[in-house]
Amino acid sequence: MRAVGYQFSRPISADDALVDLDLPVPVAAGRDLLVAVRAVSVNPVDTKVRLRAQAEPGEWKVLGWDAAGVVAAVGPEVTRFRVGDPVFYAGALGRQGTNAEYHLVDERIVGHMPRTLDWAQAAALPLTALTAWEMLFDRLDIRRSVPGAAPSVLIVGGAGGVGSVAIQLVRALTGLEVIATASRPETRDWVVELGATHVIDHARSLAPQVAALPGGAPGFVFSTTQTDRHRADIAELIAPQGHMGLIDDPPAFDILPFKARSVAVHWELMFTRSMFATPDMGRQGEILDEVARLVDAGTLRSTLAEQFGPICAANLKRAHALLESGRARGKVVLEGFSDRL
Repeated sequence: MRAVGYQFSRPISADDALVDLDLPVPVAAGRDLLVAVRAVSVNPVDTKVRLRAQAEPGEWKVLGWDAAGVVAAVGPEVTRFRVGDPVFYAGALGRQGTNAEYHLVDERIVGHMPRTLDWAQAAALPLTALTAWEMLFDRLDIRRSVPGAAPSVLIVGGAGGVGSVAIQLVRALTGLEVIATASRPETRDWVVELGATHVIDHARSLAPQVAALPGGAPGFVFSTTQTDRHRADIAELIAPQGHMGLIDDPPAFDILPFKARSVAVHWELMFTRSMFATPDMGRQGEILDEVARLVDAGTLRSTLAEQFGPICAANLKRAHALLESGRARGKVVLEGFSDRL
């Protein structure tokens, strides 16, 4: 099968940072689905793993987590899906990735693909939707109000993949307002289109901008990027007894400034449930099915922003370079496979 992978961690500009491959088709066992991949999207985790994790000696490492495709075969313990079902999902860290014609994934973390989306639109959603949903409702618990706080959520990095879904989920499923950060005209327009009530500039200090808004201090802050840079501002602007969550990887993060206001600090990693095979691992499949229902009802939309052509090393390298530049908006998707091999 055609695939894209690497053996050694390289800068994306290196010739062998990602290469086109021909690999054996894997075999479904247990609760695995073998999915014929139709489209994938690229996330920051792809670039981080490429730079931090090398393949085993003599082997190839295949990246990619988001995918939309068709179930081609099922393991003997599978109960939720049948051959021919269209699916979408975000995979697991400890397994080979989705940048391949066929991919194995545990059925518990797979959703039935929205009927109203095409492959590319569906592939843009799973990882970011799961991350946003788990942070908003499992970690921050935004449906529980913070006494005295403004009924709002500040989303730092609102135009990114996760922020783009989080804005929509807050507006669709709660009565809270969204304060989103964006620094360029095109990203400001993007977050407003998705439902942000207020937009502030993360290139400037956040606390004074939030203080100038009507309504008071937000009870919830969801930081998707550059959290270490904004930590002092977040500690100043959040309401007492508020909840703050982050998903990025600051080299160090001192939470002592949050003590005076008794702020709860939450981490979210979408891969935790699959990494530790938690008893509620199947909740991710349920969330994706709910996301599909909301999409088909017209409540949520795909956050696909750019299509980079077929799945091949050259196009994936372009996508990695864009994400590493920090200037991506929404999601970058690749669909189908190149005939280069």
